[in-house]
Amino acid sequence: MNGKDFILLKQQNWAKRKGIELVPGTIGSNGEKNYVSKVAQNLFEPLSEDNFACYNQGDGNETKDGGKRRAKMKALHSSSAIVVNLFQYWQRENGIHLPSLLRALKLPATRYVGKEYKNVGSQTDCTIVETSKPLSFNGIKFEEKFEISPDKALFPHTPNIDVVIYGDYDFAIESKFTEPYSSKHDGLKTKYVEDTSFWESLPNLYELAKEISPYNNKFRYLDAAQLIKHVLGLKKKYIKTHSDMQTSSGHALKIAAKPYEFYLVYLWYDVLGEDGFKHREEIEQFARIAEEDGIRFKHITYQEVIANLSKDCYEGNEAYCDYMTERYL
Repeated sequence: MNGKDFILLKQQNWAKRKGIELVPGTIGSNGEKNYVSKVAQNLFEPLSEDNFACYNQGDGNETKDGGKRRAKMKALHSSSAIVVNLFQYWQRENGIHLPSLLRALKLPATRYVGKEYKNVGSQTDCTIVETSKPLSFNGIKFEEKFEISPDKALFPHTPNIDVVIYGDYDFAIESKFTEPYSSKHDGLKTKYVEDTSFWESLPNLYELAKEISPYNNKFRYLDAAQLIKHVLGLKKKYIKTHSDMQTSSGHALKIAAKPYEFYLVYLWYDVLGEDGFKHREEIEQFARIAEEDGIRFKHITYQEVIANLSKDCYEGNEAYCDYMTERYL
């Protein structure tokens, strides 16, 4: 059984246990029944008004049926449904519980602020202690867009990042469910490679971009082109350049500043067998290249995050942890 079929069967069995009647994705057809009739049936909690608006502004027809196709979020295997099920719960109470979520994701919940010198003047007891403080947060947003280029004629579409946790660090999270195991992924269009201004301070990712442009013959499971576009969008927003230094000839010297402290997080659903093994290999290969360019790229499975939450946050969150565990573990 391949990875996609494994996930579909697991989700169908979950729906059967819950007594949820499934329907085909194409309205009026007799195809395989992998969809629910109402979006709310696919979610732990109904979409909040703000989150509903975020998905309605997106490009993916997530919440509304099309002419013949049901809304994508009605699919049992919807990557947006699983990301909402995991993250919407943590929007409550102005984010005071977000450190628990970050620890489950194995992301930093504190920020380094400097060194503290203790017992200064002592010849034997002087010590240096690194100090940190808890992160502050500005909320969780779904379907966020990070523009790569203002040239709308050449770049009319801005890629969506599934969820972003904003704060002292911004954590941009790309969610994958069945997508890695479904079909081969496209390469990167040549227009990205041809604009060399995109690649300042990203020499290793630039080499990878050229390797998968215009056709991707390198990755079978990882959508590397999509991740690269996310890096470009995040870089454009968060990396500033300075032109106030002058060369000896009087020309402005453009120097890339230190990257703003963002993380790009790849959150995926793992499967047993060859599909899962090779997918992980490709993720780790991309991670090495991104890290060589100073990009804070992290990756973790849904299963590990859910297990961490159930272990450390079960008390007081029983219904949420039980739902996530029963459905996705």
